[in-house]
Amino acid sequence: MQDIEQSQHRVGGGGSTVPGWVPRSVQNYIDHTEMGIPIRALARKQGCHASTILRQIRRVETLRDDPLVDGVLKTLGGKSDVAPTPRAPLERAMRLPAVANELPNAAQLSLDAIRILRRLSETGAVLAVAADLEKAVIVREGGGGQSTRTGVVDRAIAEAMALKGWIIAPKAERITRYHITATGRAALADMMARDESAQAGGSSDVETGEDSAAPRRIRYGLAESPLVALARRRDREGERFLSNDLVHAGERLREDFEMAQMEAEVASDWDGFLLTLRNDAAAVPMVGSAPAQRAHGRVIAALRDIGPGLSDVTLRCCCFLEGLETAEKTLGWSARSGKIVLRIALMGLKRHYAQNADQSGAMIG
Repeated sequence: MQDIEQSQHRVGGGGSTVPGWVPRSVQNYIDHTEMGIPIRALARKQGCHASTILRQIRRVETLRDDPLVDGVLKTLGGKSDVAPTPRAPLERAMRLPAVANELPNAAQLSLDAIRILRRLSETGAVLAVAADLEKAVIVREGGGGQSTRTGVVDRAIAEAMALKGWIIAPKAERITRYHITATGRAALADMMARDESAQAGGSSDVETGEDSAAPRRIRYGLAESPLVALARRRDREGERFLSNDLVHAGERLREDFEMAQMEAEVASDWDGFLLTLRNDAAAVPMVGSAPAQRAHGRVIAALRDIGPGLSDVTLRCCCFLEGLETAEKTLGWSARSGKIVLRIALMGLKRHYAQNADQSGAMIG
């Protein structure tokens, strides 16, 4: 769905606001269908023709067949069954502030969307949503009917992304599968560019040349990760160089790394972070949400378990998506040695996760 306009929108003249990421067309739809504001009044307020508002309302109404869009519209409109009386709009306005608090704010949506849309850009990736679950999962379908779960998404975030037209499902089913849209790819490129610009501005006084030890997140090759590319290779016996369980172990570390929002922390002091892995007393920083703190702890535990000698290449290829050739050059290794070391590291990760199966191993809440 096209984003027509986005702005902070006050509900019913009160102090509550709908998040700024909600498209203006959706705000008009809620105002008309839930608050009872006439179409002509909305058109006069926005300085446009009434037919424009009418087309917006009709377009939003057609989207309610999508379960995620329907869910977020119910949240925006309030979940009460107030009778259509003259007092109903006021009653709804009084109920809306508590409901609006369930929606993510613009900053949280942008932060989560970068992680999710990057995953959905990979070949064969879909967002699977079940009607009765609060979480959705990202699944990447591979050859031979094999699939790898690569991420977990809060339903509220998924609903917001569907409302903005970043993901779409061909049809609603018991388990609905969403794909990234062209609008979603454009939004991802824009958010990643702004995120990189902000990081560059914050570290403009730091040397970041090619000789820097810390890897930088790549912006190309979003269709596949280094692990997926390596998994397609065959050894001398014709077997896949990386099995599905090794790829899954690397993807699980990446998911925790991104959930914990550790990229800036690690990149800003690469050597210092690797040093903390040798320090068993290093604590998880008390910042961010509780799930982010738990994810941070899982990353630290996994990297410590495989050892400092393997943590470097694991972080580079699994979390920062740095190519093997680049990692080999930075680390001063001989050509084609990186894939052997990375496979050993992934074997260690697989063993760690097998021994800590109760550590939210399924990656779903």
